[in-house]
Order: sequence, then C-alpha cells, then structure tokens
Amino acid sequence: MEKFVVETENHNFKRFNPRSLLRRYEGNPVLRPEEWPYPVNAVFNPGAVQFDGETLLLVRVEDLRGFSHLTVARSRDGKKGWRIDPEPTLIPDERYQEEQWGLEDPRIVWLEDREEYAITYVSFSKGGPVVSLMTTRDFLSFRRFGALLPPEDKDASLFPCRFNGRYALIHRPIIRGEAHIWLSLSPDLVHWGHHRILIPVRPGWWDCHRVGLGPPPIKTDEGWLVIYHGVRLTASGALYRVGLALLDLDEPWKIINRSDEWVFSPSERYEQVGDVPGVTFPTGAIVDEKINQVRIYYGAADSTVALTIGDLRALLEYVKSSSRVQPAYP
Repeated sequence: MEKFVVETENHNFKRFNPRSLLRRYEGNPVLRPEEWPYPVNAVFNPGAVQFDGETLLLVRVEDLRGFSHLTVARSRDGKKGWRIDPEPTLIPDERYQEEQWGLEDPRIVWLEDREEYAITYVSFSKGGPVVSLMTTRDFLSFRRFGALLPPEDKDASLFPCRFNGRYALIHRPIIRGEAHIWLSLSPDLVHWGHHRILIPVRPGWWDCHRVGLGPPPIKTDEGWLVIYHGVRLTASGALYRVGLALLDLDEPWKIINRSDEWVFSPSERYEQVGDVPGVTFPTGAIVDEKINQVRIYYGAADSTVALTIGDLRALLEYVKSSSRVQPAYP
C-alpha cells in the first residue's frame, strides 16, 4: 500500500486567503424541514444536477422515526422558489436488504457512455452503511444495482467517464478504524478492484480523524477538482470542514495537489445549531461554465440545506498553489 508525504516548504501565506474563496448565499438555508410538504425532522446532504433547465436536488430527508429517504426539490435559479415533491421520491425497497434502515447522502453524475444519471448513495442496514448505486434518465423511474462494496463504506461518487475502459469510484471505507478516501476501478459497475488510498487523513491537521468526498469530482483543464470534508474531533465534538484536492485528468488515482488549509468551515448559526452542531457537509455542485461559477450545496448541522458559491478559476489557482503530494515509494 502506498504511503504519502506532503511537501509544505512552498506554502504561500500571502497570495490566497482561503476563507474568501467561497461565499455563503445570503438567503441560507435554502431548504428547511418546516418548508417540507409532509412532517420531517431534517433535510440535508443533497445530490445536485442541472436537469431540464432547472437545478434539481435529490435531498436526504430524515423522518420522525430517525430513518432517511430521498426527495426531489427543483428551482429555476438554484437559490429560491423551490418546488418540493409532495411525497418521497425514493424510499427503502424491501428487495434490497441493505436499504432497510434508510437511504442517505446521494451524489449524482451523468455517465457519458451510458447516457444516464448514476446516483451513488449510502444504504443503511443492520450490517452497517454500504455504498449503493442506481441509475435514471428522468428522476421518475430508477434502476437499482444494489450494494457495490462491503460495509462500512460511505461518501461515494463515480466519475462521469471511463479511464482505459474502467469506471472509477471514489469512496470512504472504514478499515482498522482508519477513515481515508479510497479509489476503486470496475469494468462493469459490478466487479470492483484495484483499490487504493487516494486522500489519507493527516495526523495533527484539521482533517486528522476522517476525510470523505464532497460533491462528485469536477472536470477542469487542470485536472479533476475534488471538494472533500475533513473531520477533527475536539472537546466539544466533531468539526466538519471543507478542503480541496486536484487529481490527474487521465489517471485520477494520482493526486497532484491538496490544500493545506480548509476553505470552508461552520461559523453561521445554522451551521452551529442543529442535530449535529459544527457541520458543513458538501454533497452537490453545479458549474456554470459561462461565468465560471460553482454552486456548492451542503448540509448544515445535519438539519438544513445551504448554498455556498465560488469562482472555479480561483479555487483551481488556490489548490494549485498548495502542497504537491507524492507517493513516498515509487
């Protein structure tokens, strides 16, 4: 297994202020449980996609039993005027035992070769959380593939394209109590191998206890931009902050750069007060190429959906100025 070292001698303290890269939408939170058309406890951690000229969010909804399902919300501008489906869009299917305790934290990508959307999500069962997959073309009918990898596993997304004929999956298993971000490859979305650590935790840093993928990787001319969450356990609980990494465009199992600092962290009341205080948990992103803007949707304190907005070029320039990451052993 590869071990990783980080080169930090080129750290630039003056050129970038990471706290200025992302700005919160002034109308946050954009979705709240009290706005839901049926009684729920919390709405958070949505998958996001531009569909039929609108922003579509597939929102994790926790009911009053403590179980989660997924419901679609739509908006013309992705900020306000949300239309929420009157009933859950996806609930546990009794034919899939891994779903019986809920569906959580979807990520959505358009698979170019299959001409359909792939939704990776967390199925929660007695055996623990697993990564599951379903596909759709219209967000009305869905085809389930079942669990992809054994538990415990979360925070997964496919890349939108193949690499040398293989699909690539970013995910976050727990192995020996360690919570790194991994990458795996498959020829058919069923059989998975070539497992390797992609982004490890960094002892002593802000992302020292757990790391996990945020939205699906974003393709740019510079490489695949990865937005991820990092967790540090403190005396008052876990802090979920957000960092960046850049992967090689043709070989995404190669990480080029990784941000030293976090670029986003819980500071507003709706991020500090909720079912799980101190959480900013991004899961969906939409890029507007005309204005080079990225809208990132995140769960705030495991209670509401909020939005932060950034300039894609600035995010890339920042991560490119950060630490280069090399395997310690070639």
